[in-house]
Amino acid sequence: MRIKNLAKVAIVKAFKMGIRNSAKAVIIKDEKLLTIKIHENGGTYYILPGGGQKHGENLQQALERECKEELGAKIEIGELIFVREYIGKNHEFAAYHSHAHQTEFMFLCNINQDTFNKGASPDKGQIGTEWLPINELLEHNLFPQALRPQLISYFNSGKAPTYVGDIN
Repeated sequence: MRIKNLAKVAIVKAFKMGIRNSAKAVIIKDEKLLTIKIHENGGTYYILPGGGQKHGENLQQALERECKEELGAKIEIGELIFVREYIGKNHEFAAYHSHAHQTEFMFLCNINQDTFNKGASPDKGQIGTEWLPINELLEHNLFPQALRPQLISYFNSGKAPTYVGDIN
C-alpha cells in the first residue's frame, strides 16, 4: 500500500513539473494591440489576453475561455502566428520561476468590441485593458519583452519567425 501511495506522489510531482501549454490572443485594431493591464508589487505592465490550457481543452477552447474570463468578450480565432517557450530558470525571475516551463501559442484574433470590463475571472493584479500602438511597443512594459520587436515586424512587414524560442 505504501509503495502505491509513493507512486501516486511521484506521478503528481512529475505532472506538476511538466510543461504547461498556454494560448494567447494577438488582437489588433487601428494599428493598436489589445493588452491586459496588470498592477503588482508597485509596478504596472502589460500582457496578451489568454492563459493556461486545461485538461480536455484544445488550444482554441482554452483561448476562448480565457478571453471570456479576462475581457468578458467573445473572440474570433485566426491563424497561429507565434510560438514562444518560457523556461523560468533561464530568465531574470529564475528565483521565483525556476520550476516553470510553459509553451505559449499565440493566435491572431478578432474582436467586435472597443472597450472591455474585467471578465468573470480576471488575472491576479488585472486592473483593466489597454490598446497599445504597435509602433510604440518598445516604449511599454509588455511581456514577453523580447516579443515586442517580433510583433512590430509582423505587423509592419508581414515577416517574423513563428517560433521565437525561449524568451521573456
